[in-house]
Amino acid sequence: MTGRFGRCCRIAAALLTVVACQSASAVRAATPHAPPARTTDVVTWAASGNRVGQSTAGQGYRLVVRTSVGGTGLRVRFTNAFGTRPLTLDGVYAGLRARGAALRPGSNRPLTFHGARSVTVPAGAVTWSDPLPRAIPAGADLVVSLYTPDAAGPATGHFMAMQTSYTARGRHTAEESGTNWTGTTTSWWYIDSVAVRSSRPAAGAVAALGDSITDGWQSTTDLDRRWPDYLARRLRTAGTAVQGVANEGISGNKVLADGLGQAALHRLDRDVLSQPGVRTVFLFEGVNDIKAHTGVTAADLVAGYRELTRRVHARGKCVVVATVGPFKGWPDWDPAAEAVRQEVNRFLRGSGRREFDAVTDFDRVLRSPYDRERLLPFLDGGDHLHPNDRGMRALAGAVDPARLDCDR
Repeated sequence: MTGRFGRCCRIAAALLTVVACQSASAVRAATPHAPPARTTDVVTWAASGNRVGQSTAGQGYRLVVRTSVGGTGLRVRFTNAFGTRPLTLDGVYAGLRARGAALRPGSNRPLTFHGARSVTVPAGAVTWSDPLPRAIPAGADLVVSLYTPDAAGPATGHFMAMQTSYTARGRHTAEESGTNWTGTTTSWWYIDSVAVRSSRPAAGAVAALGDSITDGWQSTTDLDRRWPDYLARRLRTAGTAVQGVANEGISGNKVLADGLGQAALHRLDRDVLSQPGVRTVFLFEGVNDIKAHTGVTAADLVAGYRELTRRVHARGKCVVVATVGPFKGWPDWDPAAEAVRQEVNRFLRGSGRREFDAVTDFDRVLRSPYDRERLLPFLDGGDHLHPNDRGMRALAGAVDPARLDCDR
């Protein structure tokens, strides 16, 4: 009996084990796997491309840019938009800056292009690198190093970077030391955008479409004190979906006519609408159209704003327009130009608020209470048109983060 009873107990235990395992399997089958985290590509830095001089063969560039939003899957866009011959880039790396031209140890990684270590960008084109599987923090100095083995002809980049970058003769892009990077440049060469993958599914960016004020002239070089930089710092703590900032300002730029850079109407698609994750376009341009004395009227400028807005809205994005700031004391100022500026601003403060998704009154922020046609001296960079660091910070402080995202 004892032997038979023992065998029965062992059989019963085995059956219970099978049932338990089947039940556990059923529970696992019934429990859905957690979905993979969704990511959103969003621009973290940008600078509008333009002609920056002539290309140089055998030249290395170590370019310093400031990220606005952090993420993984870093990609860099390289531009030959104004080139007249194909541009080959070789030995392209991305790392984080330690100091000067030196990089943080272990941070410098090679970028690839469809798996290759070099890329040839056709004349008039741009191309993205493959994603780099590493985390990039917000507010960091990202360094892109590249080498141009046989470059020639017009070079594309951003002339007025307000940032010191570095150059070297020969191929030194893989080095983390700054020893061989003894030359300097205050332009960004061959790059116009950096994007990351944010873990926030709703993450987005704002693109500031503007002129030299947005470009940062009269702010302090190397300290990232352009008004879009101050805005990026505000957005990191604002808790809003819009976190990335793309600075698409070009010194001397106009809304309506080409000149120092293509007009805003002509560069909108390449510089703004092609940027990953852009949710809102912040339009702050017009003073160069007005002070050029080409006969541009308030109606002409408003028509340009409306055309830009129509195209942006057609892509499902928001538009915030800023009033035109004061510039009395600048050599091109006269009462006729001032009258046009005042008429444009009256429109924006009035019926313009119904046509655009938001209006930000930069004129009210910058003007003197004693002479509303002039910059407040405390905010004046010295030429009566461009704000200083304090003025740049005041502009960013006037932007309502909640208005940078609309129901579109």
